[in-house]
Amino acid sequence: MTQTATVRAAAGYLRSWVAAQAAHRRVPGVQVAIRSGGELVLSAAVGVADVVTGAPLTTEHLFRIASHSKTFTATAVLQLVEAGRMRLDDPIAEHVPDLAGSPVGRVTVRELLGHQSGVIRDGEDADFWQLGIPFPDRAALVDLVLRAGAVHARNEHFKYSNVGYGLLGLVIEAVTGTSFAEHCRTAVLEPLGLTRTGPELDPGRADEYAAGHTGLLLGEDTRETIEHVDTRAMAAATGFFSTAEELSAYAAAHALGDERLLTDDSKRLMQRLESVVTAYGTEVGRYGLGMELLTVGDRQLVGHSGGYPGHITLTLVDPVAQLVVSVLTNAIDGPAHDLAVGLVKLVDVALAPRAELPPAPTGVRPASFTGRFASLWGLLDVAELGGRLVLLRPTAPDPLPTVEELQVLDESTLRVAPQPGFGASGERVPVQRDASGRVLTLRLAGVTSVPVEEFRRRRPAMTRAGWAQSPSASPPPPSA
Repeated sequence: MTQTATVRAAAGYLRSWVAAQAAHRRVPGVQVAIRSGGELVLSAAVGVADVVTGAPLTTEHLFRIASHSKTFTATAVLQLVEAGRMRLDDPIAEHVPDLAGSPVGRVTVRELLGHQSGVIRDGEDADFWQLGIPFPDRAALVDLVLRAGAVHARNEHFKYSNVGYGLLGLVIEAVTGTSFAEHCRTAVLEPLGLTRTGPELDPGRADEYAAGHTGLLLGEDTRETIEHVDTRAMAAATGFFSTAEELSAYAAAHALGDERLLTDDSKRLMQRLESVVTAYGTEVGRYGLGMELLTVGDRQLVGHSGGYPGHITLTLVDPVAQLVVSVLTNAIDGPAHDLAVGLVKLVDVALAPRAELPPAPTGVRPASFTGRFASLWGLLDVAELGGRLVLLRPTAPDPLPTVEELQVLDESTLRVAPQPGFGASGERVPVQRDASGRVLTLRLAGVTSVPVEEFRRRRPAMTRAGWAQSPSASPPPPSA
């Protein structure tokens, strides 16, 4: 099968995995979208949009996607460069005369795009990030840069800077003679037909936004909702909103061969390694021009994360294979990174067997073994990915180390692939079914797991010694 057909076939399980992760990590809600070859193969929402109202999260809810905004800003800049209206090596003061004569005035557009300008990250008072003060307007942004903008020399260190991207928004306004928001709408959003994406908070659509939520600190179990605010002159760094579905459509336009927004030459420039970010002797990230760079398995990915008060998000693109994964969470401790990377890894499990095993015997359907099972030791899934059965732990932070290939021996027996390991490598996995063929139990490494609801029924008795000595090995439900 092609990549697209394989991912399409795996979409049901991928959604189930996201739901398990969200429930296990107590995330209020998660939106996810996956595209392959330009086709939307998964669009899903799990959980709630607001923990106070309990309203279910849908794929239509809007999320503040924060630093994803930098990719939109960089795209708009590269479009203007392609049109000959500005150059990457233009000093910022050439377009923002207020900065003439200041240290930051000599910083180039390229240095701002790649966070090599040395400009202060957010300012001396950045409590707008926790709603204490408003985000700066143009005058306040310029005043900050003139007063305290230069922290490092140009190209001395990679220094991530939201203020620097705010300045790029001013450059776009100066070059186009229109507002940053209006230019992004006409130059980036409208060519892709995006209607649920915008450069800044839209008060007229207040009811469409998923609520943001506080994090859970030190064992807390209660979250509070966080009010949405506009980001004013910082919109070019952090103002955008979108859905996972539309954000994945935008990201797909950054795959090579799709020139609706940029030529491949410009996309390669954005996606090229500009900085290896090493702090205290350890690599902590890689960056291009408005794009984060990440390696997952054999895939060289680009994209961006976003952190806004109450929303944590990440979109990853394989520009060569044309795979896009976008994950949006509505909590300030949302695991968007783990979920997005985990989905890429599961896609690759579906595409490439980790061990070569004989096919299932004729007449035995691998899909009949699939399901989610539980024991006192937690959950395990038997899933069909890429036409093969695999075993994995759906609540593990990283799914890949838990994946085992399964061989179908007959309708009541599986076998774990013979590989070195600490688990049930090479062992048979007996399966019991009911009269309809539904799996009632499976025994991995000698330990019985049952469907989740059945385990919930059994669990109270299973906390006492000797429960399995009953003839049925199925303790009755506890008495009222």
